[in-house]
Amino acid sequence: MTEERLDAALGVAIEAARAAGEIAMKYYRSAFDVTLKPDQSPVTQADREAERAIVDILTHRFPDYGVLGEEFGGHGTSDARWIIDPVDGTRNFIRHIPIWATLIALEERGSITAGVIHVPPTGDLYTARRGGGAVLNGRPIRVSDVAELDRAFLLHAGLGLVKSAGHWDGFMRLVDATERQRGFGDYLGYALVAEAKAEIYAEVDLKPWDLAPCKILVEEAGGRFTDWEGRDTIYTGTALATNGHLHDAALARIRG
Repeated sequence: MTEERLDAALGVAIEAARAAGEIAMKYYRSAFDVTLKPDQSPVTQADREAERAIVDILTHRFPDYGVLGEEFGGHGTSDARWIIDPVDGTRNFIRHIPIWATLIALEERGSITAGVIHVPPTGDLYTARRGGGAVLNGRPIRVSDVAELDRAFLLHAGLGLVKSAGHWDGFMRLVDATERQRGFGDYLGYALVAEAKAEIYAEVDLKPWDLAPCKILVEEAGGRFTDWEGRDTIYTGTALATNGHLHDAALARIRG
């Protein structure tokens, strides 16, 4: 895709994310029902209505692109498709914790080429496109230059998840090697790495819609993103995002 076409796609994704955010905030400020999906994860009217709005906007402007969404699954081609999480951080949303966002990314032939993270409670907007850098609210952002593990801030999304996934020993080796550890989960961990506010974010129990725009945001900010085996993918259920300088060292601790 040309740069002009990518810019157009990014613009439509921003429009869709903001429209979804307005819908979600309507519920966030009032009341909503919570039900459980077959995998026992929660879902609200906000998730479903926001995803419908996103799909309507994206498919109207890019009718030939497929869609993969958290709430309504996939349809259309997978060669060029939108990957959507209407409310990333639904459990936070339910508890009225203002750490949740709308995630939209464009995937072309298996590679993420553009992404948007819109945070309705704060209005923050993270964007990235291949070759165009990472941006927060119109300002370029860049990962940190920290090159020693013992000076690094390590973020995670929940210790129980790490333990139940069978990665406890490797994660603890990484904990022992780093200066500080903080539990900032969901989209926020990737954003903090991209903004140079932390160096490493290690997460498990994931779906592709949790990761798609986060991957390109970190990469375009100068960092690295892989799974816990070092593979360049969003499809294996684990994710490691770093400032790049510490990626190999972090992988080595995790893998033992």
